[in-house]
Amino acid sequence: MDFLLTTLARLVIACLQALPLGVVARLGRAFGAVAGALDRRHREVARRNLARCFPEKSAAEVRALARENFRRIGENFACAVKTAAFSSEEVRTVLEFSGAEKLSPGQDGARPNVVVAIGHFGNFELYARTNLFVTGYQMATTYRGLRQPGVNALMQSLRARSGALYFERRRDAAALKDALTRPGLMLGLLADQHAGDRGARLPFFGRDCSTSLAAPVLALRYGCRLHTCLCHRTAPGRWRLEFGDEISTHAHGQPRTPEEIAADINRVFEAAIRRDPANWFWVHNRWKEGKWRRGAGEDRGKKIEDSEIA
Repeated sequence: MDFLLTTLARLVIACLQALPLGVVARLGRAFGAVAGALDRRHREVARRNLARCFPEKSAAEVRALARENFRRIGENFACAVKTAAFSSEEVRTVLEFSGAEKLSPGQDGARPNVVVAIGHFGNFELYARTNLFVTGYQMATTYRGLRQPGVNALMQSLRARSGALYFERRRDAAALKDALTRPGLMLGLLADQHAGDRGARLPFFGRDCSTSLAAPVLALRYGCRLHTCLCHRTAPGRWRLEFGDEISTHAHGQPRTPEEIAADINRVFEAAIRRDPANWFWVHNRWKEGKWRRGAGEDRGKKIEDSEIA
């Protein structure tokens, strides 16, 4: 089965990378529309999430947003395959960047390590190309390996072209922690998914959800600056990365709690979603029912760090 899936994936990737980006974007939107029509379960998840987060919208508006969301998801995944093969010069023709001035050097002129809370906005694989616009940083992120070894290796071969470091969450925790002890690392961590029973219970669009504390815990533990970065679709096959203001990890000379910091990240994400609702990954159920801890505290920080990286 792995061989068949890997062969099919190679064929799809070769076809997409042979086509112009504009054609790939249109094909992706078409595939997304078909998926939305056939995949009833995820279609209902998207509609339910949208209706609860935007109660002011009519049922027809919610359905239209859900349809557009499926088209965007298809477009973004297809375009991510295409842009993975782009050279630095080609990436610059389709990707804008704003907020580079918010990354000031340290007192000694060196680049301090930065943890960046990212989410499933737009073509989120482009986060790995941030160093085209911000010099002096080694990009890095984590990923969860796929069950099919061949497909997983193929996906990682695509991602490796960006020059970013990729750490597998279940195997590479020690290597990631070692990398965080060296200067000049910019670590992007997805922070917009349900974090299971290890997450903190925090509000998002007025409803509690399990929220990852990995980004704030790592920023606190390793003395990193903390920012957000969001990928906005500006046109078919065109995007802009927006680097956010620094999120304070300390107040009055004392560390803030990971929950307080994560709540700030949630507010940034919420504002970005309100700005362009179809740009986010609504097919994921962020608001699953369950028991989540209400507080972590510094005494439990090490446990959170280990569990959420690995």
